[in-house]
Amino acid sequence: MRIQGIDVIDLRFPTSHSGAGTDAMHTDPDYSAAYVILRTDGGLEGHGFTFTIGRGNEICAQAIRAFEPLVVGRTLEDITADHAAFWRSLACESQLRWLGPEKGVIHLAMAAIVNAVWDLHAKRERKPVWKLLADMSPRDLVRCVDFRYITDALTPDQAVALLERQAAGKPEREARLRREGYPAYTTSAGWMGYGDSEIRRLCREAVAAGWTHFKVKVGGAPDDDARRVALVREAIGPDRRLMIDANQRWDVGEAIERVRALAPYDPWWIEEPTSPDDVLGHATIARAVAPIGVATGEHCPNRVMFKQLLQAGAIGFCQIDSCRLGGVNENLAVILMAAKFGVPLCPHAGGVGLCELVQHLSMFDYVAVSGRMDDRVTEFVDHLHEHFVDPVVVGRGRYLVPEAPGYSSTIRAETRTAYGYPDGPIWTGIREGVRHA
Repeated sequence: MRIQGIDVIDLRFPTSHSGAGTDAMHTDPDYSAAYVILRTDGGLEGHGFTFTIGRGNEICAQAIRAFEPLVVGRTLEDITADHAAFWRSLACESQLRWLGPEKGVIHLAMAAIVNAVWDLHAKRERKPVWKLLADMSPRDLVRCVDFRYITDALTPDQAVALLERQAAGKPEREARLRREGYPAYTTSAGWMGYGDSEIRRLCREAVAAGWTHFKVKVGGAPDDDARRVALVREAIGPDRRLMIDANQRWDVGEAIERVRALAPYDPWWIEEPTSPDDVLGHATIARAVAPIGVATGEHCPNRVMFKQLLQAGAIGFCQIDSCRLGGVNENLAVILMAAKFGVPLCPHAGGVGLCELVQHLSMFDYVAVSGRMDDRVTEFVDHLHEHFVDPVVVGRGRYLVPEAPGYSSTIRAETRTAYGYPDGPIWTGIREGVRHA
């Protein structure tokens, strides 16, 4: 099966009009996807994307096109015979690498292509991605990972041994996963742009629907943060988990002071308390605010920075992102490192399509890597799922197992037409409405 062409679409959704997705640093997000379709001569398509929040999405789409000569003409059989080599051929291309290396817009663009390749691979095997990964042998899985720069934390042989220890229990864990689903937490009640009455209503509805883990955005004025966190704690009661997320708002000292001030509300973790690049700052915060945990990773650009966070004891919760890292392959590297260091995997999944993708990675982690669900939970945001051919399904605060072949990444054709930017009818209608107002 040969890849014959790539289609790239700039998709944007006007979520800034509702306040969905707002936090202390991102006050007007329009959830967006730089979307790629791999067209083949075998009757299948691979769909993938990377996530942005509006302006600049066109830059990411253009960066995807820069990879086209490295992808078109390749056969799926050659790619899957050595997944890591294909990944390196993109990440280490001599000219594109200068724009990273392995970070920024060029890495996001690569993630879209890599995710599309895994979607295509899983469709050919007639399995969802989580099951495709879980059914691989330990050595085949390890051959998907680029171990450059991380062998001081995890070697290929150590990764194989880790996977082999869990192999015997995979059938039982898969059966349990199918029965119970995978634990999730909701962020949908805690956006910064929501008023108090809206937060109360959403919390009450989520409690009634069976949610047990809730996250609320912080990073505003101290009194406002305390009021909103207290409001959520009162609404959900003392026995449900509450997490807080500062979205990189604070300096190190300020983060320590602000988290300690919110400690009476019993937060399980503080997420992104400071710059996502500040490994030692996160370590300092983690020591100072314990037993409250520190969580980060949605803006962590590559496996090397995750390695440092884990080696430094800087995080108590590892928040991979299915599109910020270089697609499935690099996420596998971080999942394996987190397991070696004993740090729970609690992925980030806000934004368009991130829930659809990352559910596969969490479920694979449980079945094949960590073997645990008791100490981990995956983010869920109840926005825009209706635009996907195979949307996530949740019930009683848990992700239910996706069964359709692929990576759950295909956005409906009518959505791709309506929300294409800038000329799709949704956006032309918005501009017409502004002109007529």
